[in-house]
Amino acid sequence: MAQDGYNLIKEAQAGNKDAFEVLVKKYDRKVLTLALRYTRSEEDAKDIYQEVFIRVYRSLPKFEFKSEFSTWLFRIATNVCLTHVERTGKHQTVDALESINPDDEESAPALQIVSNDLNPEQNLRNMELKAGIQKAVEQLTGKQKLVFTMKHFEGYKLREIADITGLNEGTVKRYLFDATIKMKNALRHFYN
Repeated sequence: MAQDGYNLIKEAQAGNKDAFEVLVKKYDRKVLTLALRYTRSEEDAKDIYQEVFIRVYRSLPKFEFKSEFSTWLFRIATNVCLTHVERTGKHQTVDALESINPDDEESAPALQIVSNDLNPEQNLRNMELKAGIQKAVEQLTGKQKLVFTMKHFEGYKLREIADITGLNEGTVKRYLFDATIKMKNALRHFYN
């Protein structure tokens, strides 16, 4: 970890509100994006965002630098997302096509089905596929959806997903495998 980050976190742990505000500003967009992609609701994403930073503020004195700060923060964020879905019973999904920002390499999802050079029939097929993907993702369990989304829409590696979610890598692979099987079965009619 860079010395500046270390000092900033230490200052925030000591109660320096300006240092905490700098940490929030550094990560706020990524936390909000994760929440929005997971819930597809601005209102829910804002609630999650607020809850994440409240938890970070309360837990910051206990942060021991055993992992990267960002890993610790995103573990909190993913747990809040999962808790929110379980609590509200809302099973929303990521809209990969609308969230693509070609100028932002960090947020470019790995799963893309967009092309500007398609004829109307191909565009219709893509719209149907997009709706099919959304419906199929909605059918996944919370953890399957989270792992599948992080891998195929956010482009995280398995090790990163394990670090962020607090799951071991084998469990991540199992959730991803199960989610992939469910997705293939749900989308089977698109490939016949």
